[in-house]
Amino acid sequence: MQNSLFPDSGPGAPPVVEAAVPDPALRSLAGVLPAQLRFGTSSWNYPGWAGLVWKRGYPDALLSRHGLPAYAQHPLFCTVGLDRSFYRPLSAAQFAAYAAQVPADFRFVVKAPNRVTDALLRDESGRGRQPNPDFLAAGPAVRDFVEPALAGLGDKLGALVFQISPLPPAWLARIPELVGRLHAMLAAIPALRGAAPDGVVAVEVRDPQWLVPAFTQALRDGGATYCMGLHAKMPRITEQLPILRALWPGPLVCRWNLNPLHGAFGYEQARRQYAPYDRLQDPDPDTRAALARVIAGTVGAGQNAFVTLSNKSEGSAPLSVRALAEAVRDQLR
Repeated sequence: MQNSLFPDSGPGAPPVVEAAVPDPALRSLAGVLPAQLRFGTSSWNYPGWAGLVWKRGYPDALLSRHGLPAYAQHPLFCTVGLDRSFYRPLSAAQFAAYAAQVPADFRFVVKAPNRVTDALLRDESGRGRQPNPDFLAAGPAVRDFVEPALAGLGDKLGALVFQISPLPPAWLARIPELVGRLHAMLAAIPALRGAAPDGVVAVEVRDPQWLVPAFTQALRDGGATYCMGLHAKMPRITEQLPILRALWPGPLVCRWNLNPLHGAFGYEQARRQYAPYDRLQDPDPDTRAALARVIAGTVGAGQNAFVTLSNKSEGSAPLSVRALAEAVRDQLR
């Protein structure tokens, strides 16, 4: 029965997920964007993208396991967020299996495990139980994340993102101490450029209290950049730009995660409201226009840009990518 549903699969072969036939206008749009610009989404296992990314509807589990090659055929998708690594470290072999499924010019944006980016150890419900001894610790960061990602992805590595989870309220007064811990961790990370010429380490935060000069200095000293996180927990783009200016020249790493309409704790609300993610429900033209200017300025100066968008940003990540790509094209004219 399974093979009858997937006619391109031979006996014993894994099922094939077929890519949607792209609109010729998408190919034309992709053709005028700079090679340094890589758009993508924060994951790829969404059945509701039928007709946008997939030729037809496929189950979530099938897309998760076998959808990446079809995803990478989308004209505008030259990167993707690997969020799976946030929940459990991946091995070099697992990273290599992902790399084998995409074209040579594709780059991955990979999240560090929460065992090094969350201040607390949590139970199955997500409730913090006790302080995490590996929070921003150099050894686990290098051993369990940087080294296997570099070994497995090689030159398909784009950005290694340390997304620091929201701090417990009592910890917000300890920012100077935590910046020192971050500084030491970044200093221990080996250079990426030999094996991954486009590779960059980026740090994203979910508390605006991190955005102090010492934080920027830690990034600069560690050869890292700031991951601009567009999330309701953080200030809007214009208030985050001073950090990028202080680190200029350098690449842009941006993750557009959540529409501010839903508030700082509205992720689950957006997930439910926007499903099945097949249309733009809450367009955010102001954020899109501001981000397009930042992207155009970055790639116009010859720097790389890795930009991933979530379904929770406007309702449908593929359609958000298209709208943002059009805005960047117009900025570059």
